[in-house]
Amino acid sequence: MNAAQDDLLALVRPDLRGFAGYSSARSSALQGEVWLNANESPWPNPADADAASRRYPDPQPQALRAALARLYGCEASQLLIGRGSDEAIDLLVRALCEPGRDAVVTTPPVFGMYAVSARLQAARLIEVPLRDGEDGFAPDLPAVVEAALAGAAKLVFLCSPSNPTGGALSPDDIAGVAEALAGRALVVVDEAYGEFSGQPSAVALMARHRNLAVLRTLSKAHALAAARIGCLIAQPQLIAVLRACQAPYPVPTPCAQLALAALAPEALAMTRERVAQLQRERERMQAALQRLPGVRRVYPSQGNYLLVRFDDADAAFQALLGTGVVVRDQRAAPQLDDALRISLGTPQQNDRVLAALQKSSPGSLDVPRSCEGRASNGAAA
Repeated sequence: MNAAQDDLLALVRPDLRGFAGYSSARSSALQGEVWLNANESPWPNPADADAASRRYPDPQPQALRAALARLYGCEASQLLIGRGSDEAIDLLVRALCEPGRDAVVTTPPVFGMYAVSARLQAARLIEVPLRDGEDGFAPDLPAVVEAALAGAAKLVFLCSPSNPTGGALSPDDIAGVAEALAGRALVVVDEAYGEFSGQPSAVALMARHRNLAVLRTLSKAHALAAARIGCLIAQPQLIAVLRACQAPYPVPTPCAQLALAALAPEALAMTRERVAQLQRERERMQAALQRLPGVRRVYPSQGNYLLVRFDDADAAFQALLGTGVVVRDQRAAPQLDDALRISLGTPQQNDRVLAALQKSSPGSLDVPRSCEGRASNGAAA
């Protein structure tokens, strides 16, 4: 093992560095025709027309792993498939943080699973709040580095684009944090909304910064939230440690098959078209929402959502709910006591949001509807 590998694995809990994990019936590369090694039923379930669910699945489906590696520009050995990116977050905290000793750094307001996973592991949580400026919310990166070093943090989570605030980090910013924390902490860049961003993926930085890891998911741009397919991209040595800590069969066969079909060229082409449409709707909605009376501020976003401050956020929330439109109430989050997060829908759904808010705002301006939305007659993604 070389020095670089030593530096990375030194971040792993000492008791897990040689941990082999559970050896399942599918973890050995055995070949045969009659499989009697896993106590499976010899017959398929009567409801299973394809007889695909009788056998335990491949823990890391090789075809799907290769397809995801091509999609994200990494080697298959650098990629761990899990049940959404939530599982990878939990695995990272459990594998790197000793309870009551090690710390996790987050930048609230941000995705809550980082803090939840830290609490479940009894890891110390260090919060470095985002700064609200003229260009929107942004992390104080020097403060993040300082807090991580002072608190002996093992993990630093950077969400880019950040949920719910919408800001994205440049590769130079991410590289700077990774360089400052080399050998001290793993910097995890959550790119769940990366397809909607104008910034390149941090995966390209990993060759120079071994203490970088990237989270990706098929839940958002690829419209497979119910399939629960996410992945972590990191150095192979760390991936091997996390795989040993993971449940024996984390990826159901039907979900893997659906995900593989979604990564076929035709499906990817349609996904790219829909991402482009949502980006156009993001620009339209930002401008239209900002024109409405009662709207204090619409933050720029590189995700598929907009964070909006209202004079009366409760009235706006109830007005939308009264017309059947459900948005995310952010008022319990730090710095967001007057804010709602509105996901971008089809042009027609977005027009419905505008109409509901316009109706609830006395003296509001007429907001032009989407020509794209009228022409598509409800068929847009």
